[in-house]
Amino acid sequence: MAAGRATLLEVRDLKTWFESDYGALRAVDGVSFAVEEGGAAALVGESGCGKSVTALSLARLVAEPPGYYPGGEIIFRGENVLAMDRRRLASLRGAQIAYVFQEPATALNPVFTVGDQIAEALRLHRPGVDISTEITEVLRTVGLPDPESRRHAYPHELSGGMKQRAVLAMALACRPALLVADEPTTALDVTIQRQILDLIRGIQEKTGMAVLFITHDLGLVSEMAEQVHVMYAGVVVESGPVGAVLENPSHPYTRGLLDALPELDARGNASVRLRSIGGSVPHPSRLPSGCRFAPRCSRARPECRRQEPQMSSVDGARRVRCFFPL
Repeated sequence: MAAGRATLLEVRDLKTWFESDYGALRAVDGVSFAVEEGGAAALVGESGCGKSVTALSLARLVAEPPGYYPGGEIIFRGENVLAMDRRRLASLRGAQIAYVFQEPATALNPVFTVGDQIAEALRLHRPGVDISTEITEVLRTVGLPDPESRRHAYPHELSGGMKQRAVLAMALACRPALLVADEPTTALDVTIQRQILDLIRGIQEKTGMAVLFITHDLGLVSEMAEQVHVMYAGVVVESGPVGAVLENPSHPYTRGLLDALPELDARGNASVRLRSIGGSVPHPSRLPSGCRFAPRCSRARPECRRQEPQMSSVDGARRVRCFFPL
């Protein structure tokens, strides 16, 4: 954590479960992490690890039922989100915590113009502002060409990159303290990905908002985040400063994710055969006993299958959930 920064968001032992015919689906099962004012953090892991459910839980966007919160706290600027009433939640969502999702086409309503959709958020959270001026200004901020004209465009009239800029404009219109970016570049080509990431970083530096990235891309994490929290099967298995975690991982799962990254030669070709992590993430209704990663871990010992490890300090700055860290 950076010296002198206040804590904006603190998630404490969060549990987000779902009712099902199989019993409780423990999608998020005791997650803890923090995001500083103006900071950049990342949740990393394979699909099915609970990253997106964790992100949605921050503003209680998980449908209740079937979702519910059997334990934990989400402390945002001193208030517990899980204890807020509907009115307080409505004032939080979009205004203080905003989201950008991975598929911009589904985040935009196809029957309203881009400007109309931004205006809705402004009327709700910033009454009294000049809506027309604010729409044009925020579209200009996100780099949408010809904002005066594009504000009248419908989503189908925009390219994928333009749609994502429009979604980002909707998220930024109310000047949130925290932007949750859930795989914001997955559906875009590599050139547009770079533009969107540079845009988010530039806006963060200019406005001082905090950003929480949800991703499986460790390359993105190394560029965009200061703190990283590696998730597996509903829990955080390693946390710490990005440089320390990526350069010298302590958990075998983190090591496996790094080993799966391609190493490119001077011509841009993969220089070595990629290594994969055997097996798959367990279903949240069938979590293994003991360490959740043990069935896929080459270092697992009998005690790993009997008892679940707890987070422990590695070097003061990092924490790891493993009996036998690297």
